[in-house]
Amino acid sequence: MELPDYRHHRLRQNETWRRAVRETRLSVDDLVYPMFVTDGTGVRNSIESMPGIYQLSIDQVVEEAREAADLGIPAVLIFGVPDESTKDDLASPGYDPEGIIPMAIKAIKAACPDLLVWADVCLCEYTDHGHCGVLGTNGEIDNDATLPILSKMALTYANAGADAVAPSDMMDGRVGAIREVLDNNQHSLVPIISYAAKYSSSYYGPFRDIANSCPSHGDRKSYQMDPSNVDEAMREVDQDIAEGADIIIVKPAGSYLDVLWRVKENFGVPTAAYQVSGEYSMIKAAGQNGWLDQEGVMTESLLSIKRAGADLIITYFAKEVARKLKGSSGS
Repeated sequence: MELPDYRHHRLRQNETWRRAVRETRLSVDDLVYPMFVTDGTGVRNSIESMPGIYQLSIDQVVEEAREAADLGIPAVLIFGVPDESTKDDLASPGYDPEGIIPMAIKAIKAACPDLLVWADVCLCEYTDHGHCGVLGTNGEIDNDATLPILSKMALTYANAGADAVAPSDMMDGRVGAIREVLDNNQHSLVPIISYAAKYSSSYYGPFRDIANSCPSHGDRKSYQMDPSNVDEAMREVDQDIAEGADIIIVKPAGSYLDVLWRVKENFGVPTAAYQVSGEYSMIKAAGQNGWLDQEGVMTESLLSIKRAGADLIITYFAKEVARKLKGSSGS
């Protein structure tokens, strides 16, 4: 048998060679860290299904933001977890200028002025029914009636100093509606980071635990995307870009790498992928049970997302990865 002239092993024989020819690299600059803001002071509520992630009062969120900033993480994404008694059918706690998200934005920006604060824009955390839009008289989502509320929410967050707003509701036309309101109110430079390809996924379970956002009836399949569809995602992304989206999010990440790759290849715009709660929790649980190397799988999963085309990765592992990268750089 004649052996090959080219030996691939030559460039794999030690870590220095592997590092020298490595094609895909994770950087702290790729990371966005999600955080959950709740009422009170000194609150740090743990959630069993998301080890290491907490519901945090504003004072605790500021400390968490400081830690992220000190690790070099460029951005945080914040979600509201208001008191259940304040929720109503029109999500009014979500656009209250004195609500937890506007107050958190101001507090984080005062403490960490260079840290980018992205504010999630959706109704589900603030409605008493847990859906992402206004309910019509028939109990179905009223897409068009939802748009003014989403726009009001986005404007409230921009007024509070958010560096970007991130509509995650999946209502048709919401990017254009938000862009118009922001532009008409001296916020033309606030980017819209659109969850353009957000699938109706079973991976969201732990998020709904920590955000207290489970729908009280039905599901979200009428407005979130069918996991079977890819061409539809291209249409969603195309429409959101046309309406003024600056960054596109694909959510979830790990089971939708093909979608992520096609979005980046077709549109070439800044693209983020959200490694969602279920992805995080599965790796955490398996690692805690000794079934796999948690750090290794964490890194491999994020590399796969980066390799598929993500410019940014929203991940609950952000601080862990940043510490690892900081350690490996010797700084």
